[in-house]
Amino acid sequence: MEAAPDSVRRARPLLGTFVEITASHVSLADALLAVGSLAELEVAVEEAFEAVARVHRLMSFHDPASDLSRLNREAGTNPVTVDAWTFEVLEIAVGLNRHSAGVFDINVAPALQALGLLPGSRQYQVQHQVQDSASRRIEDAIELLPGFQVRFRQPCVKIDLGGIAKGFAVDRALDVLRHKGMTQGLVNAGGDLAAFGPQPQTVYIRNPSNPQRSLCSVRVMDGALASSGGRIDLFQASGIANCAIIDPHTQEPVTAAAGATVAAPTCVVADGLTKVVMIQGADATPLLDRYRASAMLVLADGSTCATSTWHEEERFAA
Repeated sequence: MEAAPDSVRRARPLLGTFVEITASHVSLADALLAVGSLAELEVAVEEAFEAVARVHRLMSFHDPASDLSRLNREAGTNPVTVDAWTFEVLEIAVGLNRHSAGVFDINVAPALQALGLLPGSRQYQVQHQVQDSASRRIEDAIELLPGFQVRFRQPCVKIDLGGIAKGFAVDRALDVLRHKGMTQGLVNAGGDLAAFGPQPQTVYIRNPSNPQRSLCSVRVMDGALASSGGRIDLFQASGIANCAIIDPHTQEPVTAAAGATVAAPTCVVADGLTKVVMIQGADATPLLDRYRASAMLVLADGSTCATSTWHEEERFAA
């Protein structure tokens, strides 16, 4: 969405990526009626960034003061009180885990540490990274208690919310823009994005096998889009580093798929479902239907497949 006199677009480094927020009105007359000044547009965008920053502070694996770090340190021995937003993300994660039969799993921090993708002791990870792989039920490992309290049933449980928190942050920022009276908004956190308003937004999806090229474009209107795949590493010749999507049953990175993009009503759901699609492929279709979502999957050989409800898309030459 291009910035116009009645719109504001800003970007900041947050959540380990660049977050871009655009807020506008359909017409200048609407802007004057609903907001009154460009300064108030700036305030709306600033408060939306603060919502993203709040999620970053609460759910960072790297910040020892975050809710997530406190849970990983203390919840194995005593209940830990967390922020309402952290508790909500955990509820969503438990639901995704249950409905995906354990495929979506936030208890993969040990495997990510063993691969060097998260900080921590690798010696600890080698000893504990494969545990209860037959069930992988998060609700069996995590208790969500009244008063926003959380307890881990085993001391060895260690979680990471990197597969879902970014989408949650996008949704909260979009909520702020709506609450501040914006008629059109877009929040993009490194490819996990959501938009609202009467004008559809054209989004270009990066080719997960070649980050220098676009794979296709889709139009997003009052919905969300999220992509997952190999991490972009500018210091590698291919531009792609090892995949950070872990199959919880093998505790190994996904190799059959190069990337997945999911469209869903909310970004937190789209974000979480990309991991399931990367792991399950076509077997994820019933879960996508449950969440009113659609998906496009790029396989390791570069071929693509999509659900029947996937966006009409414009493909680009390889």
